Amino acid sequence: MNPYILAALLFGLGLGTTVTFASSHWLLAWMGLEMNTLAIIPLMAQHHHPRAVEATTKYFLTQATAAAMILFASTTNAWLTGQWDIQQMSHPLPITVVTLALALKIGLAPVHSWLPEVLQGLDLVTGLILSTWQKLAPFALLLQLQPANSAILIALGLASTLVGGWGGLNQTQLRKILAYSSIAHLGWMILILQFSPSLTLLTLLTYFVMTLSTFLVFKLNKSTSINMLATSWAKAPALTALTPLILLSLGGLPPLTGFMPKWLILQELAKQDLAPTATLAAMSALLSLYFYLRLTYAMTLTMSPNSLTGMTPWRLQHLQFSLPLALTTATTLLLLPLAPAVVALLTL
Repeated sequence: MNPYILAALLFGLGLGTTVTFASSHWLLAWMGLEMNTLAIIPLMAQHHHPRAVEATTKYFLTQATAAAMILFASTTNAWLTGQWDIQQMSHPLPITVVTLALALKIGLAPVHSWLPEVLQGLDLVTGLILSTWQKLAPFALLLQLQPANSAILIALGLASTLVGGWGGLNQTQLRKILAYSSIAHLGWMILILQFSPSLTLLTLLTYFVMTLSTFLVFKLNKSTSINMLATSWAKAPALTALTPLILLSLGGLPPLTGFMPKWLILQELAKQDLAPTATLAAMSALLSLYFYLRLTYAMTLTMSPNSLTGMTPWRLQHLQFSLPLALTTATTLLLLPLAPAVVALLTL
């Protein structure tokens, strides 16, 4: 893609998110979401592959549906209450419709089925943008809507953690596994949204860092399926030793960074007398952990049949810039000791 066009599209992505962040009026927020969608569509379809075009079409249709629902709900709210302000939504009907529309935008269960299919059709870099940056604007709106619709948020959160764990079990494609991982993590964030918005933001931030390092590892190894992971030891032996730790951090095992948000969320749910919800969420995390362990096993404990030429790619220089990978990997593995400082910040 022409660098000027790429720069314009990335600028459009940033601008759309910023407009939604800065808006207090529903029409302005809707406009930011639309700019976001329209900027990423050429990035998704840039390879002109049938799978990419199919993924782009599916993404466009779901995002257009969600945007129409947001417009409908905000107009209904203005009709019922005379208010266009995002934080002045008081009627249950528009609040419910907007919550479901934003759930469709970010891919929460039970309106999640587009996300694995779309992510599977994209290259890893565009998939990374879709899994991280594209979640920011809808989350900003969800944070301003709470806490009026508690039952819906808890139902969406629990459904997402269960579907995210269950759906990833039988997958062999890495991008689909990462999509289900995304659904499960979003479920954890939505569960705690109304009780501790700052904890939701912490979870979102750690999810971004862990997902960034996972996508960068797969990009460095040029891996898109579990079988291709088995050859990664011949390409980057040191990175292959660290990758299982990155995956286990995504699964939320101590003493890695990914354990911190899950631990704090379960603690907060227990404080709110939601012990059954916390138990279900913790059990669903085990489902996710299983498929991360499956990836770990494929990467470190299986040997693919290699010829002599296949044994030597580690001697070649990688074209990928490795500093972002080094920084995100270190952050993914080593931040748990900062948990007391994070708790102190959250209670301020």
